[in-house]
Amino acid sequence: MEHPTARRRPTIKDVAAAAGVSRGTVSRVLNGARWVSPKALASVQEAIRATGFSANSHARSLVTGRSNSVAFLLTEPQHLLFEDPTFSILLWGVAEALAKREMPLLIMVAGTPEERRRITEYVGAGHVDGVLLVSSHAGNPVIPALLRKGVPTIACGAPIGFEDKVGYVAADDVGGARAMVRHLAARGRERIATITGPLDTPGGLKRLEGYRLELGERFDESLVAHGDYTRLGGERAMRELLGRRPDLDAVFVASDLMAAGALTELAAAGRRVPDDVAVGGFDDSGLAATLQPPLTTMRQPLERIAHEMVRLLLEVVEGQEIAAVIVPTTLVERASA
Repeated sequence: MEHPTARRRPTIKDVAAAAGVSRGTVSRVLNGARWVSPKALASVQEAIRATGFSANSHARSLVTGRSNSVAFLLTEPQHLLFEDPTFSILLWGVAEALAKREMPLLIMVAGTPEERRRITEYVGAGHVDGVLLVSSHAGNPVIPALLRKGVPTIACGAPIGFEDKVGYVAADDVGGARAMVRHLAARGRERIATITGPLDTPGGLKRLEGYRLELGERFDESLVAHGDYTRLGGERAMRELLGRRPDLDAVFVASDLMAAGALTELAAAGRRVPDDVAVGGFDDSGLAATLQPPLTTMRQPLERIAHEMVRLLLEVVEGQEIAAVIVPTTLVERASA
């Protein structure tokens, strides 16, 4: 008797024979059921179940010219993938959305010129169907390289300088920043400072724009310090602000991770939060609720952003035009402001 482990795997030919159709019909069913009659489709599906056939992704890629996989590309130093909770939430959301479509996800980090060169060559060779680009800085050569190679790409945040060439999904950074400044002012704060994100990123630029718009004629450049979306960057910027404007009574920080650093620096300087200085962040990535005191922040729906990025990318892969989606933010009040 033949040993079970020695049995031959069912092939497309076996499915075609069981269904009473051609191998071409089976291939069309496996690749989207286009131009297949309902009767033939039902017969093939039943034959697949009966034979125990499992499509070989490599063989299917030879037919379709696609890899059936997507890359999550972070253009930041590797340690930030784990240090900044927004990236891990985006990654989880992307993986969840692709799992529903049974598509593998490749995680790539391109924080150095050599990593960028190697990765753009890899994806440009057709090893993935498209790229979900996370945290792109202005002047970063990754976007033009992907465009030259014709790689479908969707960015998280507006890709500065390429908004008309690359689709994207972004939070309402301007509106969110305005809502936070408005909240701090409603709490009686008069000297509201800000710690910006990097000004070569869409979030850094747009959140500063919202801060300026909300303050209007009350905007004061001496109340602005620039950060880098890291905890240490938040500490440094808060120290700079306290040295320059010790009379400040509130600060809007452009990310929760930087806000964590700002809280550390305020405590070291003997400033009570929120009694002496109210603090507001941006993200609500999970970190905010664990800080002391818990952080009032603007929630950007990262899981929804991830799912929208996947949807737009697969539409581009299918030949549709690029699109942009802006999702609203929500104020989450906690003890810091």
